[in-house]
Amino acid sequence: MILLSLLLDLANILGGFLLAIALLRRLPRVGDDLARFADRLGAFGWVVGIVALVTGGFYLIVHLFSGPQIFHFEIVGICVGVLLLWDRLTGRRPLGRPDAAAGVGLILAIFGIIAIAVGLQGLVTPG
Repeated sequence: MILLSLLLDLANILGGFLLAIALLRRLPRVGDDLARFADRLGAFGWVVGIVALVTGGFYLIVHLFSGPQIFHFEIVGICVGVLLLWDRLTGRRPLGRPDAAAGVGLILAIFGIIAIAVGLQGLVTPG
């Protein structure tokens, strides 16, 4: 169970990074390096999405039936997985240009920053 929790947290962090790169590449001095890293990681974005969906769904089912409650970690993980796999699930890209830091791209980037924060919180939360 600890390994699945770690996978969920890492999927939230990496998936959030892939969603937030439109904003992160605008950071001075580090934006170009982050964009290059995101380009390399982007090829494996579908793997991160699958891991986020599977681990988030697992913990959602476990916490629905055995308690104590549903946590935000799994909800964010499921959302990250769906967003990263959106083009593979639907066959089209209705979300606009995800690398544009305006409109829907900005909303995805802000959600990506939230997912990074949730993943980091999951790493330091016991249990």
